[in-house]
Amino acid sequence: MSERLKNKIAIIRKTAANLAASSEYQWGHMGACNCGHLAQQITFKSKAEIHNRAMTGLGDWNDQLNDYCPDSGLPFDQIVDEMMQVGFSKRELMCLEYLNDKTITSLLPKGVYLVRNRKEDVLTYLQLWADMLEQQLQSRVSEVEA
Repeated sequence: MSERLKNKIAIIRKTAANLAASSEYQWGHMGACNCGHLAQQITFKSKAEIHNRAMTGLGDWNDQLNDYCPDSGLPFDQIVDEMMQVGFSKRELMCLEYLNDKTITSLLPKGVYLVRNRKEDVLTYLQLWADMLEQQLQSRVSEVEA
């Protein structure tokens, strides 16, 4: 379990690093939005391919995650499958798209709020998420050692 969590943390940190270095952020583009950037790191597909697969379905990431079926064989569901296979849940992905996981946002300084379609806020969210998971990992290691 800890290897899977370490991998998940590494993916989130790599996503943040690549997003920070990229000029290609567009919240309304299924391959260049919050989840789109994470999907690029996991699937090694281009933003265009992710977007094209998404266009075979209806709605944004949240809509398509709500409709997700692992047995559908739909092109976009295959991307979601890959993301879930490395440890991301539908809920985590939905929260990433809107930057609204309360466990993560509670780590923000009082009075600071994130805007879902602002690149800098996505970077903040990813950093807080990775830090939070790292603390969980360290707690598990400490419990095992005790």
